[in-house]
Amino acid sequence: MSTYFDYKAANHYTTYTVKEPAELMQFLMNTISGISRTKAKEYLSQRMVYVNKEIITQFNYPLKPGQIVQVAKNRHKHALTSPWVRIVYEDAFLIVVEKKEGILTNAMAGDRHENVKSILDEYVKRQSRSFSVHTVHRLDRGTSGLLLFAKRRDIQKTFTDNWQDIVTDRRYIAVVQGEMEKDNGTVTSWISDSRMFISYSTPYDNGGKQAVTHYHTLQRKNGYSLVEFKLETGRKNQIRVHMHDLHHPIVGDHKYGSTVETYGERSNPVGRFCLHAYRLAFRHPITGEELKFETPCPDAFTRLLR
Repeated sequence: MSTYFDYKAANHYTTYTVKEPAELMQFLMNTISGISRTKAKEYLSQRMVYVNKEIITQFNYPLKPGQIVQVAKNRHKHALTSPWVRIVYEDAFLIVVEKKEGILTNAMAGDRHENVKSILDEYVKRQSRSFSVHTVHRLDRGTSGLLLFAKRRDIQKTFTDNWQDIVTDRRYIAVVQGEMEKDNGTVTSWISDSRMFISYSTPYDNGGKQAVTHYHTLQRKNGYSLVEFKLETGRKNQIRVHMHDLHHPIVGDHKYGSTVETYGERSNPVGRFCLHAYRLAFRHPITGEELKFETPCPDAFTRLLR
């Protein structure tokens, strides 16, 4: 993870100079007298280690001769504290966060409400840096889970232009209405938007974009199913539309079929849209390292299937 060094507090850090190539964890253990592997991990996880004035938490971060490593005597005071967003990973190029349901990824036109991007913009500005983060992909307001942001426009463009090659695994988990007929399956269709901005799909080319969703039924109980989705494509509203096509809309998705008229009070029994982006894996666009992140299934989902 990465944030920026406070020059005024320089006397609160112990400084070391890198003399030969090494990974950060090994450097700490070789350099700091008496430090254990557990303590070195603690320094990293608690955002106490700086490399060239940026906080790094990546244990195998490659160091080069001449770089300056600084270890804080106290925990960093500029951590992100938001009820909507939790930082999962950060380095000099990327931020991966977990967002809660109920907040937009980006602001809509004319909307001044808080959104994930504005929260992160404020976070990086507090580090005395005059730049904004750049959205790599989005989640709907009601969807919770993992989101990726870039710290530079060229990094954002690299993801945009090479998404299929860079992103190696992207999965969601959802609770859907009814008990799924199949344990596994694939939905393939072409998705377009209507004049009312409602996405719809057809099994033939309707002039829209082809969408492929693989699904795996994890559990069936109480008239619901817990389903995992692996996306081969990343179209707007893809999972929502495909589950509507299968006549198993996502719980709480009133826009695509989970209506009170059809399901009564059970259309939204937990008061949220039950879709969660739980896994994200990709190759780092700068280092080439394979990064993989997961978050647990929300408690609200499992409560429906107990």
